[in-house]
Amino acid sequence: MHRVKICGLLLSSSMVSVCMCVCQSAYVSVGRNQLFVGVTGRLLDKLQLLQNAAARLVTGARKFDRITPVMQELHWLPVRQSIRFKTAILVFKCLHGLAPEYLSEYCKWTTGRSHLRSANACLLSVPRTRTTYGDMSFAVSGPVAWNSLPVALRSSYVSEETFRRQLKTFLFNSLDN
Repeated sequence: MHRVKICGLLLSSSMVSVCMCVCQSAYVSVGRNQLFVGVTGRLLDKLQLLQNAAARLVTGARKFDRITPVMQELHWLPVRQSIRFKTAILVFKCLHGLAPEYLSEYCKWTTGRSHLRSANACLLSVPRTRTTYGDMSFAVSGPVAWNSLPVALRSSYVSEETFRRQLKTFLFNSLDN
């Protein structure tokens, strides 16, 4: 935290904002988002504290100001929501042929439930696992993240950019609840 404050003294706020975006992208990028799925809450809390400090530094907010409005002003999702966002984007890419084939194999629509109400819900099948490590794999966490989205978001046939915007709006709105 102390180093973040020193950086703020040496760099302009726009440079700190760029550095934070680069750091956030490096840690929770499309290629590395699965690293944080299933990570302990304690580590995620530490990452959240770092992100909060950077947001305060960029905006000049004081230590005891509420951080949620500051994060919304910067259009930064909290760490947990960012992981959810990146995982859902990766699943979207898998479903639309924009991701590598080895990842797309894990995103399969549920079948054999044509008589149920959930048949039109655009759900993905979630494989059963026996360990918590199995639950952290993309084969499980991807479909779980996708199935947790609202039906309107899952069933819309839109561009990736529109999906990103709608997903980010949904995740920001879910913070208020």
